[in-house]
Amino acid sequence: MLIGAYIARPSPLHRVPAGAKLILLAVACAALLAVRTPAGVGASVLAVVVLYAFGRLRPGEAWTQVRPLRWFVLVILVVQLLITDWVTAVSLTSRIVLAVALAGLVTLTTRTSELMAAIERGLSPLRRFGVDPARVSLVMSLAIRSVPVVAGIAQRVRDAQRARGQERSIRAFAVPLVVGVLRYADTLGEALHARGMDD
Repeated sequence: MLIGAYIARPSPLHRVPAGAKLILLAVACAALLAVRTPAGVGASVLAVVVLYAFGRLRPGEAWTQVRPLRWFVLVILVVQLLITDWVTAVSLTSRIVLAVALAGLVTLTTRTSELMAAIERGLSPLRRFGVDPARVSLVMSLAIRSVPVVAGIAQRVRDAQRARGQERSIRAFAVPLVVGVLRYADTLGEALHARGMDD
């Protein structure tokens, strides 16, 4: 699942226009930058939980949005604990998770085509400066769609590690992951080239 996997549900969030969601996402992420206290983090977590409830999304569907971050967040948390206090460390890592959860909420409740159309409309004034809104929205769409693909590759590599008893080997994880991602990139590049979009 993860980011980019739209789930059709009859919820209030699903009916909100894509453009409005993107604007609110930007505002919410900016607001998260101001969160510094445990009380603020708690209130932010509660707000995100309520939003997922409004979207009629299950806990498991919410978890898949942030699950790939768990090791990254753990490393960041440990580093922050070494150089700052625990309040700052928890605040920073929580804000990262919440921002990803909010982005996941937008993509779970909005079709990719609607997001692309909203981005094109938002960037249309930049045409006069040589920006092609259609290409920008295509790149962003590909980025969104690539996240679950890369996460899937990572999961398959991790499963293969466990089967071989090499769970603790960083090399056994990193090398197949890089090879898999590069193969996916080659396939994607060939598809774009076939459609005349390789410039």
